[in-house]
Amino acid sequence: APFAWGWGGRQFAKEGYGFPYLFGLTPLLLSVRVCRCLDSARAFGLDVSRLRRRFRSLQRALHPDYFSRRPQAERDLSQQHSALVNAAYQTLLRPLSRGLYLLELHGVKLAEGTDDNTDMEFLAEIMDINEKLADPENEASLQELESLIAAKQEKLITDVNQAFERDDLQEAKKLLAKMKYFANLEDKVKSKKIPS
Repeated sequence: APFAWGWGGRQFAKEGYGFPYLFGLTPLLLSVRVCRCLDSARAFGLDVSRLRRRFRSLQRALHPDYFSRRPQAERDLSQQHSALVNAAYQTLLRPLSRGLYLLELHGVKLAEGTDDNTDMEFLAEIMDINEKLADPENEASLQELESLIAAKQEKLITDVNQAFERDDLQEAKKLLAKMKYFANLEDKVKSKKIPS
């Protein structure tokens, strides 16, 4: 059954959230999955605008201000549920964290640090971009690197989606490891753009 909450005069089941009518918030289920929390498909390719709408709807309904006159236990549960929805949203919003989460659901984890199976040509490309980022010639060259990294990430996102659709978890794992490298490069570009 989909994960949901109900309390007082509100019943999420009417909105398609699933649980039967309950008075007061129910305690969190420890086994709640991120995708169930936001009623999202367990797939890499998802409708981000739908995810955003669901998140905002849940956050409005769970906002602690709605529980200010309720017993302390319900106020605490409201905060816990709100935190769960925030964490679920952040996980599903970003393609890298979404992909890693989906791998984890299948018992597959990326190796910490450097993977011995990483393509040497790919690592050389990453090192080259890193060197250029360390000392960009000017703002235009930084912009060029940012565009290159964004294009590489978009291609990887497409490839990861296809790997998940084929249920090729090992290929998805390999591609997500590459996405992790490019995510680090994106962070470096952002830090270079912040004025000192």
